[in-house]
Amino acid sequence: MQYLASLQQPSNPLVPSVTELVVGAIAFFIVFGALWKILLPRIMTTLEARTDAIEGGLKRAEEAQAEANRVLGRYQAQLAEAKHEAAQLREEAREQGVQILAELRAQGAAEKQRLVESATAQIEAERQQAVTALRAEIGTLAVELAGRVVGESLADEARQRRTVDRFLAELEAQAGGPGVRAGR
Repeated sequence: MQYLASLQQPSNPLVPSVTELVVGAIAFFIVFGALWKILLPRIMTTLEARTDAIEGGLKRAEEAQAEANRVLGRYQAQLAEAKHEAAQLREEAREQGVQILAELRAQGAAEKQRLVESATAQIEAERQQAVTALRAEIGTLAVELAGRVVGESLADEARQRRTVDRFLAELEAQAGGPGVRAGR
């Protein structure tokens, strides 16, 4: 009866009864077992997946970084090569420019020489024409003047020759030359 008496006595609210402790322990182990068998593997799978994702992401990031570094290295090599080629092209263009200038100067000098020679030849031809024209004009004027001095018309050629020969003979005689005076 004591047992019954203890059941009827008010109990301490802070201390649980034995039946509650047993039922609570059995419920705890059931829930713990269920969590252990069902929930814990799922949590572990999720954690492993997250770990793999993070490690894979890091690995992929490292691979991407390595690939980016390789691409950057190739780009820098291509850029250096392009700069070198550009420098070579500039040097070649400068050399070609100098060569073209030298060729143009040589062509200009040759063209100048050709023009000078052509102009000289043209001037000589015009001088010859002028001398020929002047000789004809001087001859005509000389014959007219001689005709006026001598007092005879020198229209025909035989008369002109006789007059010129007589004039030359008179000049030689005045100069005291050995020539004999022709009869007038």
